Amino acid sequence: MTTDPTSKTTFRPGTQNDSSALAILIDIAGEGIPSALWRGMKEPEQSVLEFGRFRARREEGEFSYRNAVMAEVDGEVAAALVGFQLDDPYDMGNLDEVPDFIRPLVLLEAKAPGSWYVNILACFAEFRRRGLGEALLAIAEERAREASAPALSVIVGSWNENAARLYARAGYAEAAREKAPSPEGDDRGEWILMVKPLR
Repeated sequence: MTTDPTSKTTFRPGTQNDSSALAILIDIAGEGIPSALWRGMKEPEQSVLEFGRFRARREEGEFSYRNAVMAEVDGEVAAALVGFQLDDPYDMGNLDEVPDFIRPLVLLEAKAPGSWYVNILACFAEFRRRGLGEALLAIAEERAREASAPALSVIVGSWNENAARLYARAGYAEAAREKAPSPEGDDRGEWILMVKPLR
């Protein structure tokens, strides 16, 4: 981990003004899945990231700025956490209507009902290896305890070994796996549900 002793890191709640940065960080953390979804939902005159920004600006919804914690380094957005408590019982809805590349994620989320879900944890490349991920996971745990959640949960790709190591160091352990088809239909590995019990 590299740190600059002269830099100042702060953590704060997300605001609507963070929506552009959030759209990018959401897509980074989601391995391109968010932009694939947004491509099919946007208006013809919108770019994919414009639509992601619109989604992040909403007052409601999982990807709302209201569910975000922003990390800033010297006043510049460097990383973000987006999380919330999963419903218990978890309603999978009609899985036949869910895109094939999303279905495995829904199945894994359903295995951690009531947990505080780390939906997004992402950092811009130039700010990595500064401990921001660890600090944001500590904030996630504070939020989970405030919500009296029984556990924290996160889903990580089997190919993302650095992220898996980060979660393991923070006390998360593998709970389940599902195949991870890409939006294009390619098989790229597995999604891994990792859980950290709090009780």
